[in-house]
Amino acid sequence: MHTSLHEQISLSRHSVSRRRFLHTISASAIAAGAFGFTDLVSLRAEDLRKQGKSMILLWMQGGPTQFETFDPKPGHANGGDTKAISTSVPGIQIAENWNNVAKAMGDITLIRSMTNKEGNHQRASYQLHTGYVPAGSVKHPSFGANVAQQISDPTRDLPTIVSIGRPEAGGGFLGIDYEPFVVDKPGEVPTNVGTPVGNDRLARRLDHLKKLEGQFAARGGQVVVDNHARIYDKASRLVQSPLTKSFGFEDESPETKNAYGDSQFGRGCLLARRLIEQGVSFVEVRAGNWDTHFDMKDRVKALAEPVDQGMAALITDLKARGLFKDTIIVWMGEFGRTPKINPRGGRDHYPRCFNVALAGGGVKGGQVIGSSGADGAMPVESPVTVNDLYTSICQSLNVDPKHENVSPIGRPLKIVDGGSVIPGLFA
Repeated sequence: MHTSLHEQISLSRHSVSRRRFLHTISASAIAAGAFGFTDLVSLRAEDLRKQGKSMILLWMQGGPTQFETFDPKPGHANGGDTKAISTSVPGIQIAENWNNVAKAMGDITLIRSMTNKEGNHQRASYQLHTGYVPAGSVKHPSFGANVAQQISDPTRDLPTIVSIGRPEAGGGFLGIDYEPFVVDKPGEVPTNVGTPVGNDRLARRLDHLKKLEGQFAARGGQVVVDNHARIYDKASRLVQSPLTKSFGFEDESPETKNAYGDSQFGRGCLLARRLIEQGVSFVEVRAGNWDTHFDMKDRVKALAEPVDQGMAALITDLKARGLFKDTIIVWMGEFGRTPKINPRGGRDHYPRCFNVALAGGGVKGGQVIGSSGADGAMPVESPVTVNDLYTSICQSLNVDPKHENVSPIGRPLKIVDGGSVIPGLFA
C-alpha cells in the first residue's frame, strides 16, 4: 500500500523530527520521482523553520516602572502607595491594576533583576532591540531581523517580521529583506495590501517592469535592480496571497475579540496570534507613553488596563491553539524607573534595575528570577544583563547566539555578543 508525500510527512511528525525525516528519505524514493526538487526544497525550508518557533515582543515604549508593574514594594517608602495583589501562584505578588496577568502567573516568569547602563530613550531602545549599543560605524539589525534570518521560511507570502505600531529598529546591515512590515490599524487589512487592477493585468505590468529593469541592469545598475526586484517580488506575492485576510478579524468570534479588549494594544495582540499562526517569525506589539515622569499613579492605571487584558488573553489563546510552547512572549521596555518618587509624582529613568516578563517558548512559568532587594535600588540576587536575556531567548528559539553576520565594513558580528542562559529559566 503506497502513501502520498503529504501522508508521509504527516506520519513523520508523529514518529521522527523533520530533520531526521529528511535524513531518512530513501534514495530510491527520490530516484523513482516520488520527491521532486520543489518538494525537497519545501521540506528543507520547513526544517529551517525550527519546528515553527516564533517570538512576540510586547514593547512598553518609554520605560515601564517596575514598582507599579511586576516588582511592587508595599510598605517601603520607595513603593509609594501602590498596592500589591496576589497571583495564581502562592507567594508571588505583583502591582495592582494587573488582575488578568495575576491569573496567568502560572505561565509567566518574572525577572526582577535586569540591569543595564543606558538611560537615554533612544540609545536604550536601540540596545534592547538589537543587543548592541549604538555605534556610528554600523547599523545593527534588530534582534527580530536576526531571528527571522535564522528561522523564517522565505517562501511564505506573509512578511517574516511585523511591527504593530512604529518600529524601533529594522533590518540594519542585513538589508531590506529583514525590514519589518508595519501595521498601524490591527484588525484591518492594510490599505497598501491590495492591487488597483486584476492579477492578470498586474502580472503583465510586472513583466514589463522586469524588462525595463533588465535594460537598467545592463547599464551597470544590477545591485539596485536586485534590491528593487526583491521588494517587488515580496510585495506582489503578499498582495495576491489569500493569507492577507490574516490581517483582518472578520472570522474571529465576538468572544475572542472581547477577550483581547477593544484597544489598539489588545487588537495588536490578537493580530500577533493570527500572524504567528500563519508562520510569521517575529511580531512586535507596541504600547507607548510609559515615560511616567509625572502623575504616575493615574497614568499607569490607564496604561496597564489594555496591556493587562491583551497580554493575558494572548497567553490563554496561544495555549488553546497549541502555539504556546513554540512561541516565546517577551514583555519589556528600554529601562525601569527610579526607586524614589520625584516631586511631580513620577519616576525618572533608571537602567540599573528593572523587570521583564517572559512566557511560552519552553519558559518555566510560575516563578520569579532575581531580586531587587527591599528598596528596589539594585539587583541583590541573580543579576541579568541584556545579553543574558537575548542569549536565553535564542535558546528558546533554537537559534545559535554566536552565529556571525558580516557588516558592510567587513566586521563579523554575533547575534548576541556574550551573555549566558539565565539559570532556571527553562523547564
